[in-house]
Amino acid sequence: MILNSQLPIKIMILETPEMPLLSATGLCKNFGGIKAVQEANIEVRKSSITGLIGPNGAGKTTLFNLLSNFIRPDKGRVIFDGEPIHKLQPHQIAQQGLIRTFQVAKALSRLSVLENMLLAAQKQTGENFWQVQFQPHIVAKEEKKLKERAMFLLESVGLEKKANDYAGGLSGGQRKLLEMGRALMTNPKLILLDEPAAGVNPRLIDDICDRILNWNRNDGMTFLIIEHNMDVIMSLCDQVWVLAEGQNLAVGTPTEIQNNAKVLEAYLGQ
Repeated sequence: MILNSQLPIKIMILETPEMPLLSATGLCKNFGGIKAVQEANIEVRKSSITGLIGPNGAGKTTLFNLLSNFIRPDKGRVIFDGEPIHKLQPHQIAQQGLIRTFQVAKALSRLSVLENMLLAAQKQTGENFWQVQFQPHIVAKEEKKLKERAMFLLESVGLEKKANDYAGGLSGGQRKLLEMGRALMTNPKLILLDEPAAGVNPRLIDDICDRILNWNRNDGMTFLIIEHNMDVIMSLCDQVWVLAEGQNLAVGTPTEIQNNAKVLEAYLGQ
C-alpha cells in the first residue's frame, strides 16, 4: 500500500489544566482534643481572588496559619508555585512570595509610615555589614529606589500624605492599608488577607475593595481572603471555599455558594 503524502495529518493536542498557584491537601491540626482542621483542602489559581468563609470557630485562621507555616500541620501537604513549602520556616515561605496579613493589623507604632514600608523590603544590600562599610554608594542608590517604590505604593493605598506620620496614629482601616502596602513591598506572588474589612469604617471598606480589585485586574495580583463581610466576599471573589468545623463544606462561585443548601443551613443559619 502506498501512502498519499499529500493527505493532511491531524495531530491531537491534549490541553492540561493550569497548575494552581497554591494547593493544600489533607491538612490536619489538633490542639489537645480539639480538631481545629480536619483533612482540609484548598486551591488558589494564579491571578484570582479566592475567598475562604465559615462561621466563627470553623478553622479559617488556623488554615491560614498552616498555609504560611506559622503553625506546623499534624498531617497534610502544601504546594506553592510548584514546590512543597509545608516544611519551610515562615520567613522562607515569605521569601518564596507567599505573604500574609493578620486580623489585627501590625505596625511599628513609633516608626513613621514610610519607615514601616521600607522595613518590609527583602534582601536589602544595607543588611550586609561589609557592603555598608565598603560600598556605601551602592547602598545609598538602593535606598533611594526603595524609597521611591515605597512612596509609589503608599500612593496606591492612599497613604502618601501620611508617609512621615507615626504609624501609631493611623486608624484601624489605615493600618490595614499600610499592611497591604508593606506586603506589596515584598513583590509577592500571593497575599493571604485575614479579614481586611473587620473593624473598618464602611466608607474605607469600599476603598480597600477597590484597591484589591485594581491590583488584581491591572497587576495580576493573586489573593486568598478570609472575610465575614459577605458583601465583600461576593463582590470580590472568583471562587469561594467554605469551612465548617474544620472541614471543607463547599466550593464554587459566589452565586453557587449563595444558593448552596448546605451553606445556607450550616453557615447562614437558614
